[in-house]
Amino acid sequence: MLKAAVIGLGDISKIHLAAIEANPDVELTAVCDIASAHRSLFPNVNYYNDYEAMIAEEVLDCVHICLPHYLHYPATKACVEKGINVFLEKPVALNHIEGYSLVQLEEEHEHVKICVCLQNRYNKTFEVLNDMIKNGNYGPILGIKGLVTWNRPKAYYDTKPWRGKIDDAGGGVMINQSIHTLDIMQLLGGEIESIRGSIDQLLDYGIEVEDTASAHIQFSNGATGLFFATITNERNSSVELQVTFKDEKFTIKDSILTRADDEDKKIELVTDDKLPGTKFYYGASHAKLINRFYRCIAADSDEYTHVKDALMSMKMIDAIRQSSEEKRRVRMEELKDEQRENWSSNVQFEK
Repeated sequence: MLKAAVIGLGDISKIHLAAIEANPDVELTAVCDIASAHRSLFPNVNYYNDYEAMIAEEVLDCVHICLPHYLHYPATKACVEKGINVFLEKPVALNHIEGYSLVQLEEEHEHVKICVCLQNRYNKTFEVLNDMIKNGNYGPILGIKGLVTWNRPKAYYDTKPWRGKIDDAGGGVMINQSIHTLDIMQLLGGEIESIRGSIDQLLDYGIEVEDTASAHIQFSNGATGLFFATITNERNSSVELQVTFKDEKFTIKDSILTRADDEDKKIELVTDDKLPGTKFYYGASHAKLINRFYRCIAADSDEYTHVKDALMSMKMIDAIRQSSEEKRRVRMEELKDEQRENWSSNVQFEK
């Protein structure tokens, strides 16, 4: 029986806790949160307010980190240095440079695993579409479009102020609401050559991070990508991902993968599973990924989403930000793994 713990008991932790509870090979032995208000919900496990105390006192096989973004790196580092495997919620870090530090950390501790929660890679719609692209039956990809048009009220930032601070969140709509879309776009499109992007604040929320972002992506294979994300929409609309070939286009929307020909005749191919009682955009793939990781721990397998696998979406975010700052196209080879001074504080939004 593998022993697990969860650090951070906010909204997303409920998905992790449910997956742990449903896994017969895993036992939840401890949880940690700075607030004691959740203590009554966990009468049968050890409750901590300090994660360093928890990992020092508990014997654990895996810790789930569900903390604000700025705590992802230090909490992961503390666990790994104790020899504890980590299941890390997105984003992997505040930026790709900090993310690369976690790659090095995992390499230095070869017997410890860090799995990043990019669960949309395990959606049925993505798996089927990815397989069709790899089969090459439709020729080369011409274009990829990713749209995220959601709504976040001012209270979203007021109740948890870290979300609106660049040094605490690492960014806004890109890193928080649309990182999964960027991840899927780069997985489908392949190596990225360059990005021209723009970020902005369209709402007067008094926050430091962007609420809207757009980008043109040039893939090395000649395909192009259009990315647009905002939290200024009137409501949360379905994420839309579209891949275009010469004679066919495939669209993932409302959790359904459809194929359309030149005459726009649509055929539904597959539908993603849903997890009852959760937000519509969560889907059911968290549990798939979590269960897979526990099998990897038990079998000492490397077939999980490593930190290095999560770096490209972080680099895309940093490239879009840099492009917006410098008002030019940024080649991906410019993004080095060493620190770029003031990476997060150069954007000035018009008021």
